[in-house]
Amino acid sequence: MNNKFALSACAFAVWAMLGDAQAQATTEQIEAVVVTGKRANRISKGATGLPMQLKETPQTISTLDKEDMTDFGLTGSNEALGLATGINVEQYETNRATFNARGFEIQLTQLDGLGMTNSWGTVVGREDTYLFEKIELIRGANGLLTGVGNASGTINYVRKRPTNEDGGEVNLTLGSWGLKRVGLDYNKVLTADGGWAGRLVVAHEDKDSYLRDLHDKRTTVYGVVDGQIGANGVLTAGVTVVDSRQDSPMWGSLTLVRTDGTQADFPVGSSTSQNWTYWNTKSYNAFVEYTHRLAQDWEAKFTYDFRHGNEATKLFYAYTDFSTPPRPLNPDNTGLSGWPYRSLGSTDSSVFDANLSGQFSAFGRRHSLLLGVSRSSAKNTADSFPALNNAFMPLPAFPYDGNSSPEPTWGERTFASAGEQTLTRLYVASRIALSDSLKAIGGINAVRLVRGGGSRYGSGGQLVDPKTEKVSPYLGFTYDITPDVLGYVSYSDIFQAQEQSDINGDVLAPTQGRNAEAGLKAEWLGKSLLTTFAVFDGEQKGLSTFAGITGSGQYYYVPKDVKSKGFEVEATGRLGKDAKLTVGYTHLSLSGLDGQDTFEWVPRRTLNFRVDGPLPVLPALRLGLAGRWQSDVYKVGSARQDAYFKADAFAAYALNERATLRLNVNNLFDKKAIGGLAYGAIYTPPRNVAVSLNYKL
Repeated sequence: MNNKFALSACAFAVWAMLGDAQAQATTEQIEAVVVTGKRANRISKGATGLPMQLKETPQTISTLDKEDMTDFGLTGSNEALGLATGINVEQYETNRATFNARGFEIQLTQLDGLGMTNSWGTVVGREDTYLFEKIELIRGANGLLTGVGNASGTINYVRKRPTNEDGGEVNLTLGSWGLKRVGLDYNKVLTADGGWAGRLVVAHEDKDSYLRDLHDKRTTVYGVVDGQIGANGVLTAGVTVVDSRQDSPMWGSLTLVRTDGTQADFPVGSSTSQNWTYWNTKSYNAFVEYTHRLAQDWEAKFTYDFRHGNEATKLFYAYTDFSTPPRPLNPDNTGLSGWPYRSLGSTDSSVFDANLSGQFSAFGRRHSLLLGVSRSSAKNTADSFPALNNAFMPLPAFPYDGNSSPEPTWGERTFASAGEQTLTRLYVASRIALSDSLKAIGGINAVRLVRGGGSRYGSGGQLVDPKTEKVSPYLGFTYDITPDVLGYVSYSDIFQAQEQSDINGDVLAPTQGRNAEAGLKAEWLGKSLLTTFAVFDGEQKGLSTFAGITGSGQYYYVPKDVKSKGFEVEATGRLGKDAKLTVGYTHLSLSGLDGQDTFEWVPRRTLNFRVDGPLPVLPALRLGLAGRWQSDVYKVGSARQDAYFKADAFAAYALNERATLRLNVNNLFDKKAIGGLAYGAIYTPPRNVAVSLNYKL
């Protein structure tokens, strides 16, 4: 550890020397930072932390911008990600989901480039997309941003920030299943010189569901201000509060296989839940960001982000037994028993990051450099209430109603689990211009991870090694074949701590591996359309894989080596002045040490597209169509889903310069399908509609 603190000291020494060198190299007075200019030219630093365009980054990156999310009525993050190239959303419960890309679960989600890895990959609830300027999807290993990760990718939510103009919008939506939604997004310049500005975003949604008795209510409030501090500083601070309440949620999912070998086909609205259940969550997120200009093209940035979350649940789990695979349903759809559960829990997480970035000249060319240190921590605690009666009782034939199992009498609140982990990281990344056409992007992460206690989901095992240290390299090259065509290659180590336990209750060792990628990126139609072709090859060793349930009801896992190979093609941008297009195709293979297929629930081929534009004969009317096709999937001992295609459409009519009326039709062809098989099975929503009015303030 002393060596790492020495490295940190060296980093800050380099920081100081760079500042001195820059000061000596120029006699010009440092110009004051103009915060309005920074607002107008904000960019996300993508996969490397360096300010590069999508074309220049040696990895595949896709984006969902706020216009796409608004036009297609994508108010929840899970639904938005379902339209992204190469991303599969496994919605295995009504309130929990996992995402995967290139065959592996995405375990890293970030806000504005900061976040702590989620070793379980499970995400509770949905983010309201109205908060975000865009969502970035970085596929492949992403070690430069975190020092940890796997071969899947990273989801980066880019929050809305203040702008240089007063104004905003209000949205009203009504739709199927009693949907009622209102949104407000308003920006205000707070000082006469434009130095300070603030932005307020509010979204409230209340709706029933196609699933029996399910009801969701979510309120999100986000406020942010930024402004000038002295001649060279910019301060930004924001707070987000989310209150989400879900009545009659599904904990666990449908059992679809029968003892006679047939697969049940239940009504699409079938639910295992009871009407006394709920899953309520509240979260409070605050961040402070300070950027200081040190010299021409050099700045220091300090960011602190804190999040506190509370969960209160009363849940009901319908199961057959704890065998592996679980015992199927009887031919008459009986055989399920009910497990009631009640809990209170909380999580606290924080991230502090300090970095220096800028450009320097050497060997007659300009280069970029990033030096930084970060420290993130997470704590979780959970208490439970034992059910004193009505527990583990047989249920009627499925589908049953919401009064099949009365709420039990609950016992005293008891401690269930608690845990914490801290990740300390030193990182260096640089983009070196080896020639006018050839660039090298390299970096090193030194990480130290310390964990204690149990996981959020109660693995409760013993940590064989609670302290883990690792140095991981990243290396990429880009070459400008022509002014519009670029080739690239990249390589990254993989390191990811795991919280899952083996049959003895011991937590599995971190998974390690590699990720390699090569591709071509080309710009067309005056740089308005970007196409990407990429081939990838990833391997993870010792990856936790579900193996069964012990006699005491504890899930256990075994380490498994998995290889992922494939290619992706994507085109995104504009066709002409007004028409927008995004189309992407992913083809992959997944195998184990024996060379045989594994992770059979991951679709091997997926196709996504979005296209929209004005109707030539009626320019005030814009039409859009989005779709997703995936190949067939199955899971041993569980269900099978044949290949299927799902489409969404919208029509937006500009009533005048301020008001726009929009009609959304989701699941246009009313396709019945199972949404995911990784951890369970729920039918996807049937055809539904919504009408929205957007008014500019």
